[in-house]
Amino acid sequence: MKKILALGLATVMAAGLTACGSSKPAQAPADTTKAETAQSAATEAPAASTEAAAPAEGADLNTSITLWTYPVGKWGDSATVDALISDFNAKYPNVKVTVEYLDYTNGDDQVNTAIEGGQAPDMVLEGPERLVANWGAKGYMVDLSDIMSEDAASDLYESVKNACTGKDGKVYEYPLCMVAHCMAVNKTYMEKANAMQYIDEATNTWKSTDDFLKAVQAVYDSGQKDVLAVYCAGQGGDQGTRALINNMYSGTFTNADHTEYTADSDQNVKALTALKNQKGVNFDASLVGGDEINLFRQGVLAMSLCWNAAQQTNTDAGNEMGKTNNGDEILPLLFPSDDGKTELCGGIWGFGVFDNGDQDKIAASKAFIDFFANSDETAKAVKASGFFPVHQNLTGVYDGEATADVMELFTKNFMPSMGDYYQVVPGWAEARTAWWNMLQRIGSGGDVKTELAAFDKEANAAAAAAGK
Repeated sequence: MKKILALGLATVMAAGLTACGSSKPAQAPADTTKAETAQSAATEAPAASTEAAAPAEGADLNTSITLWTYPVGKWGDSATVDALISDFNAKYPNVKVTVEYLDYTNGDDQVNTAIEGGQAPDMVLEGPERLVANWGAKGYMVDLSDIMSEDAASDLYESVKNACTGKDGKVYEYPLCMVAHCMAVNKTYMEKANAMQYIDEATNTWKSTDDFLKAVQAVYDSGQKDVLAVYCAGQGGDQGTRALINNMYSGTFTNADHTEYTADSDQNVKALTALKNQKGVNFDASLVGGDEINLFRQGVLAMSLCWNAAQQTNTDAGNEMGKTNNGDEILPLLFPSDDGKTELCGGIWGFGVFDNGDQDKIAASKAFIDFFANSDETAKAVKASGFFPVHQNLTGVYDGEATADVMELFTKNFMPSMGDYYQVVPGWAEARTAWWNMLQRIGSGGDVKTELAAFDKEANAAAAAAGK
């Protein structure tokens, strides 16, 4: 799956809150970033509406709608969202918007319970693994193809459009923002170990997988025994462990059609074996991504696998931007690869509309989405997320902000390596659980080949069951 999507980014886009776990502002969706993937609802799905009107003009809409939002940056902050809704009501004064704020601990249960009780919200802000691969695939969501017009979608990245479209060709998510996740190193530790020789700092890349392993060994030999953690207490931040293992020797996690899990490969066996045998690498069943971030910031770990631009700009602990708690410089990096082509795991977030049978509410929801995801207001909505815009031509979102240089760096050196959005494979929730359980077994002495085969068997059984 080493296909680099030529995003051709020419925009200054902002990175998002990590989907890695518990540290602020790491509340963002966990592909993570973050039982984050929706569980199945028990009831039969309603028939999808096909005649809902496209966005109407402000005075023509007179109804109330509900928006349930996962903590996608400051879309999880009531003051920020209230200000955005005020802007919406300046154009649509007769549409009352009520907001419910979800988290990644209970949010899925809340939505599924509402669906079962016939009280689903009108809109949800989240990602394709929920809106498309779960609720959309079950028939609960409205097709948004009518507002995904040719003009509106002309500068959306093709990979984003594909991720927001179901296997039936219907658009179940109108995208707003995206992010690519990466890793990072404590530059002070690297310099002490004479390990910067293994990095091309100008491009934020490892020179090779072999050089990455040499750097881990050098940092270990310098006296920093805890170099990096293959965290596996749960699924929080699991995109980091997947990206490291898949990129080291050009392995894959799924097939290109997103129908089958393919982790059991010679390439991934080689990667996991190398990590298991490498001094300074600890398979840690007590940590999830957020815990790992905290230990990295504290200087306990020399490297993090759960990073992105929002972590790079995080100053919540009183530290300077791009610094650990004790002032060491943090250098963000692409994951190591054997062919020089890293494929980063990414996140995509946007709006979906539940089909509650009320055409006025559906029309108002579409107007809300069009207002924030496809208008002059989009930059403000993206900025609230802390992520990168999905519109290639949307520029200057963070101009004048203290974070502008970091965002430009990530735009230039990280976003072009955003890889395939494979989180829409059937059985995704079960596969994520199987993944961290597999890492735990390897860390406890399990045979790498045997455990990878067990993972594929379990994940593909879940995919087959979900496809029925």
